[in-house]
Amino acid sequence: MTPPLAIANLRTIALSLLAKFRFPLFLVLLGVILIPASFSWDHPVRETLVASQGPNWKKSPLRKTYETIRKWGDWPQLMVIGAVGFLLAKWKGSRRWSRIFLIAMVASTLAGMVANASRLTTGRTRPRESPKIEQGFYGLRHEGRWLIGVPAYNSFPSGHTATAFGFAAVIVLASPAWGLVVAIPLAASIAGASIGIGAHHPSDVTVSILISFLVAWGVWRFSEARFPARR
Repeated sequence: MTPPLAIANLRTIALSLLAKFRFPLFLVLLGVILIPASFSWDHPVRETLVASQGPNWKKSPLRKTYETIRKWGDWPQLMVIGAVGFLLAKWKGSRRWSRIFLIAMVASTLAGMVANASRLTTGRTRPRESPKIEQGFYGLRHEGRWLIGVPAYNSFPSGHTATAFGFAAVIVLASPAWGLVVAIPLAASIAGASIGIGAHHPSDVTVSILISFLVAWGVWRFSEARFPARR
C-alpha cells in the first residue's frame, strides 16, 4: 500500500469513527466546559437558596413539593412509570414505544448504578449539612470511619438525577419532540428539586446529567445494533 493510499484510508477510518462517536465526543467536550463552571455555581446557589428559605423552610409547601417530586423521581417509581408505559404501548400495538420504554428503563437503571457506585466513594458532603460539616470531598474514610453508605457524605454525583435523565435521554434519542417537550422538563424538575431541598450541589447534578446521556446513548446504540426494531 502506497503512503498516500494509507493516509487516505486512515483519514476515512478517522472520519468514520468521528461520525459514529460524535454524540459522546460532544458530551465530553460539553463536560469540559460545564463541569468546572458548575463547581463555581455551588456556593452562590446554596447561599441564595438558604437566604430565600427562611426559618419555617422545613414545614413549607415548597419543601413538601420538592420532596414529592424527588419521591416520584426515584428509581422504583420510575420503573413503575416505565412499566405502565410499556404495557400501554403493548396494549395499543405500538412496538416502537414498547421498545423505547423498555430501553429507557434499562438506561435509567444503569445510569443510576454508575452514579450510586461513584457517590459511595467520593465522600462529598450534601449542601444541607453545612455548617455542621465543612463542605468538601472526604473520600472513603474521614476521621477514622468509613463514609460508604453515610447519606451526609454521599452527594456526588446525584443518583436521583442520573436515573431520571437516564430515562429521559432515551426518549430524546428515540423521539426528540417528546423527549425535549415532556421527558427532559420532568427530569429537570427532579434535578432542580434535589438542589432546592439541599440534597445536592449543582455540580452533582451536572455530572449526573452528562453520565446519564452517555449511558443512554450506549444502551440505545447497543439495542439498535443487537435488537433492531422490527418494521
